[in-house]
Amino acid sequence: MPASDDRPDSPKPYRGRLAPTPTGHLHLGHAKTFWMAQKRAQERSQQGQLILRVEDLDQARCKPQYRSDMLEDLAWFGFRWQEGPDIGGDYGPYEQQQRRSHYAQIWQQLNQTRSIYPSPHSRKDVAQALSAPHEGDREIIFPIQLRPNTWETVADPGDVNWRFRVPDGETITFLDQNLGSTSFTAGEDFGDFIVWRRDGFPSYELAVVADDHAMTITEVVRGEDLLLSTAKQILLYRTLGWDIPDFYHCPLVRDEQGKRLAKRDGARALRSLRQQGITPEQIRGGWRV
Repeated sequence: MPASDDRPDSPKPYRGRLAPTPTGHLHLGHAKTFWMAQKRAQERSQQGQLILRVEDLDQARCKPQYRSDMLEDLAWFGFRWQEGPDIGGDYGPYEQQQRRSHYAQIWQQLNQTRSIYPSPHSRKDVAQALSAPHEGDREIIFPIQLRPNTWETVADPGDVNWRFRVPDGETITFLDQNLGSTSFTAGEDFGDFIVWRRDGFPSYELAVVADDHAMTITEVVRGEDLLLSTAKQILLYRTLGWDIPDFYHCPLVRDEQGKRLAKRDGARALRSLRQQGITPEQIRGGWRV
């Protein structure tokens, strides 16, 4: 008789992830969202695991000092991961800079389906596609008249942006584990989006889908500012024929004026609070998670 984990109807062991970007010091917003990710990994499954992945594709803004400070701040706050760049694991490397050959393979798969196309038209795409979108960033709907009717088959992406052609008019609906049923319509809420940048790097959308699939993540916990990205990523999962993970989007942490916290808000950085003598227990004591 097979072990219970091998039965066809047995749920997969829970695998969540922390995916910080070392472009500045982590703040209270990161801590609260990450804490929920850890809590769900601990509560959803006796074998639940948490993976730390460093999303460091933005070479201009990611700094080695922020990376080392990030690991230290996470450990100080009480985070414990079972796989990551500091301890290794079966699904590494756990730093995106070291995974570029893997992303190139995913580009090839998408290219073979002709679901992506070369796009020389760019309006802030080089800057925007590298990093995760943020609340307040207005989605620019790519004009369908700029889609090429035909293009040559190529073996590599070259020095041009590549976009995913969305199914115009289709509503992408998913059940968010926190917010319930959520829908976005392709061609209205978002248009053809970048998957590969002209400077040889994947976009945020392609990179996280590729990594979450490769690392067998079963649930993605992140801020609600990335809800629209989820709809785009579901299209990538579907096109690649991959299982789609669950999603849990957390409310954003805001300041007294209602503005979401940013890394430039040094006063609420974990490092600053630590230097003031504030403990993680004191911080978590005011949360309802």
